[in-house]
Amino acid sequence: MSSEALLEIVETSLDDDKAQAVTVINLSGKSSIADYMVIASGTSTRQVAAISDHLVEKLKAAGEKHVSTDGKSQGDWVLIDVGDVIVHVFRPEVREFYNLEKMWGVDMPETANALHADA
Repeated sequence: MSSEALLEIVETSLDDDKAQAVTVINLSGKSSIADYMVIASGTSTRQVAAISDHLVEKLKAAGEKHVSTDGKSQGDWVLIDVGDVIVHVFRPEVREFYNLEKMWGVDMPETANALHADA
């Protein structure tokens, strides 16, 4: 499956599950680890886990065999690696702390900061 097709499944799933402050970073030509990195927030550990579970289910249903996850048991930050697309789902305060967007020269969405301020 192409990285663009994977990205479309990821974005649709995140939208369906009401993930917030979704950021897509195009890594093509910048890194050999993946073509895209997607960063999203869930409002609680329960929502982070649910978003991650549903995404993995949808990727496998689409025929993707190589999906690995890490961090689901804690629910603060779940990494979903689908090869050419890497997805990070955070609780807002954990996302703000690590600020992966800054590492890639992208601004964190204002809504990600607002989520933490409201918590």
